[in-house]
Amino acid sequence: MAIGVFDSGIGGLTVLHALVRRLPNADITYLADQANSPYGGRDGEAIVELTRAGSMRLFEAGCDLVVLGCNTAAAVALRRLQQTWLPGYRKDVGRPVNILGLIVPTIEAATGVDWREELERRDDKIEKLDILGIFSTPATAGSRVYEIEIAKRSDAVAVFSEPCATLARQIEAGEADDALRPVVEAHVAALARRIGRPPDRAILGCTHYEIIAALFRAALPPGTPLVHQPDATADALERYLARHPEYALGETGARRFLTTGRPGVQNGLAARFWGQPLTFEAA
Repeated sequence: MAIGVFDSGIGGLTVLHALVRRLPNADITYLADQANSPYGGRDGEAIVELTRAGSMRLFEAGCDLVVLGCNTAAAVALRRLQQTWLPGYRKDVGRPVNILGLIVPTIEAATGVDWREELERRDDKIEKLDILGIFSTPATAGSRVYEIEIAKRSDAVAVFSEPCATLARQIEAGEADDALRPVVEAHVAALARRIGRPPDRAILGCTHYEIIAALFRAALPPGTPLVHQPDATADALERYLARHPEYALGETGARRFLTTGRPGVQNGLAARFWGQPLTFEAA
């Protein structure tokens, strides 16, 4: 048995990297749907179907748990798959498989409030509003999942999303920092104009963006805290596994990389982030 990590491309490697550090003995299989990447500009039904197909491929590869290392898939498809597809699939395969996302852990990290808790509304005056900026794909921004769910848990946080239409595609293509820097700077400036000032904190709401987090740090005011989704996801998964011992993780520390795109050695950006070349098998 193993943990599966699914993403539209290489961005989910940031989540995988955090899981490897936290659970070094777990067997983990990574699937990149590079034939259909990026997801951010696709319609909801396509995202649901692609996420279902990717999750099923990982279940077929022996994974008990699939972690969606893709904000777009988690924002648009996760709840629907959990409610309408997984119950029947569990009966078909006869084992307790599940799909988890990274948005719940991110919101818990951003608010300091457990997902199961909601705000008790009070009339107290808020002395200082915390401005939280979200950089994401258009599909994630359009879902308004961060605005909706954070508002349920804190009335002292105001959320502003900035959709970055081409950034995930450019990162996936392995474009150099010199080409990505002005794109990041333009999105940071656009968000600041809409707010009226820079955000107090920021979430990189697409795991591709974590690969170029240094560019966001340079474009934001010095010292602006970033909520790191990979670390938040690893923390949450560790807590989840402690509550659910029925999920087997394996114990050999095996790593397997699959892609729906062209198999072989991945681009230089993936190797630079991971620390060594990565070779993907055909999914």
